[in-house]
Amino acid sequence: METNQRTMPEQERATYAQFIEWLKQSWYGVPDSDVLLPYVAARYTPEEAAILTGMPFTPKTLAELSDLTKTGTDVLGPKLDALASKGLVYKQGQENRERYYLNDIFFIYRSFGWPGRRDEYDQRVGPLQHKYLTGGLMSLWRNVKEKGLRVLPIEVTIEDTSGVLPYEEVRKILDKVEYFTVSHCPCRHPNNLDPDSPDCRYPTEVCLHFDKLGHYIVENGMGREITRRETEEILKRCADLGLIHGISNHQEKPDTICNCCSDCCIWFLAMKNYGHAGSLTPSNFRIMINPSTCVGCGLCVKRCPMEALNLMAAPSVKGRKATVAGKNGRQRELTNKTGKVAELNPERCIGCGVCAYKCPSQSLTMERNPVSHHPPQTGRDWGMQFMTDAR
Repeated sequence: METNQRTMPEQERATYAQFIEWLKQSWYGVPDSDVLLPYVAARYTPEEAAILTGMPFTPKTLAELSDLTKTGTDVLGPKLDALASKGLVYKQGQENRERYYLNDIFFIYRSFGWPGRRDEYDQRVGPLQHKYLTGGLMSLWRNVKEKGLRVLPIEVTIEDTSGVLPYEEVRKILDKVEYFTVSHCPCRHPNNLDPDSPDCRYPTEVCLHFDKLGHYIVENGMGREITRRETEEILKRCADLGLIHGISNHQEKPDTICNCCSDCCIWFLAMKNYGHAGSLTPSNFRIMINPSTCVGCGLCVKRCPMEALNLMAAPSVKGRKATVAGKNGRQRELTNKTGKVAELNPERCIGCGVCAYKCPSQSLTMERNPVSHHPPQTGRDWGMQFMTDAR
């Protein structure tokens, strides 16, 4: 990385430096890092950086941008479309009514992973992106209370669903969606491209996006359209694997549901490796344990992403049997062979339901927290809260 910086021509270095200074004007800014310049140089050509320096972060028509850049629309339009296909520019609207704006560095981080390619460009950018993630990008989040994603609990693990709010129940959320898409995970994909990081054992094409964002992604070749049924199948498969559902952290029109693992997810990495307060914003639920039926198998301990569960010694229950409902309504008998039962550290529980979903003795369920926390109403409200906390 240092060699790349030393051998970069001075004019290119100056172009990238000017572009980075412009990106710092966005809502997110550009956290500094030793790998920042090599990463930006890999992600953008010098020509792209020059075109985008000064480009607004709010939607503008092609004609407005043509006037701003002193470039004809016949030349500028194809260039902006090409940049949109790389996730560097946001394009919205129908033909002859398109508007464009410059994507900030946090959006650019996400858009790189969505296509899931492994071509020469990805092989060059991926390792640098992963290193920037772990060495700069997430530094702003240390004191941010409302993370970018909120835990969406696995619905079938909630004992009493009568009080579940619309933004907490996946079926009600999907009822309001008109357009469903899937992309590759922007955390897992660059992790797998980095030779210095072990490949993740989980699938990558599990990142769900909806409506306006979904259209942008599909129209620019960064994902594919799917049906609601396929969306539900992906969510079930991810729950089976032990992945955590993370949804856009605002109540109105969430456009993303991620399926996160604690090894690659940016929020978990920031918490585990850099001492940030929390991972995803927790749901309004927490685990409730029935020790009278727990067989001490330890599966919940293995599946918990937060290490919130452990097994405590309970010699008196060794050999105790529990009868549970199995598949097709058949009952089966389980035996506590360990003389242990599950124990929860409620301070660490984020209310995902990953443990309860696979509990063989059905001893774990989700109960509502005594005090509910309501996420910001809109994406704009969330952004304002982020900037207050981060700066």
